[in-house]
Amino acid sequence: MSQGPKFKMDRRGFLASSVATVLAAPALAQSDDTVEVESDISQIVRRNISSFRALDWRPYFSNLKRGAVLVDTTSRALHYWPEDESFYKLYPTSVPLSEDLTRRGRTSIVQKVEGPSWRPTPSMIKRNPEWPPYVPPGPDNPLGTHALYLSWTYYRIHGTHDTRKIGRRSSNGCIGLYNNHISELFELAKVGTQVLLI
Repeated sequence: MSQGPKFKMDRRGFLASSVATVLAAPALAQSDDTVEVESDISQIVRRNISSFRALDWRPYFSNLKRGAVLVDTTSRALHYWPEDESFYKLYPTSVPLSEDLTRRGRTSIVQKVEGPSWRPTPSMIKRNPEWPPYVPPGPDNPLGTHALYLSWTYYRIHGTHDTRKIGRRSSNGCIGLYNNHISELFELAKVGTQVLLI
């Protein structure tokens, strides 16, 4: 009686399958309605590392009075220049889920809040009636540890506790940063800092 080939798991095979399982876990944890899912992977999509390039502020701002923030929603990056031009910062971001939720143009920082609370906007409640009406500061807060309020109603540059969202279309209109990055930007930017979203 002949037997088929036996599967023998050696140490190398075990390690390879374990690594593959661990690498697949983040993809399994994401849901289609909270982060971007590429519908056609045959198209070339350029962003993140290849899009992170240093920019000069002059094509975007006439001066650096009170500092300047440029948010590029295509490359998913936030650029910051202080008024004295002594340094330059570049941060990866999350951006709005769709063009309908994306606002572009000039605004400014009007308020800075450490430990922000969160309330969904009327349009968020309409789209997601199961969401809570209020979330206090803390690890469940979608605004993360810090928030920079813009002159546009409901729009913020804020942190996030869900780091999977950075580098993706995942927000309802705001610009998200890693908590350590928003904490740094929070210290650098002033009320009155000019902001341009392109």
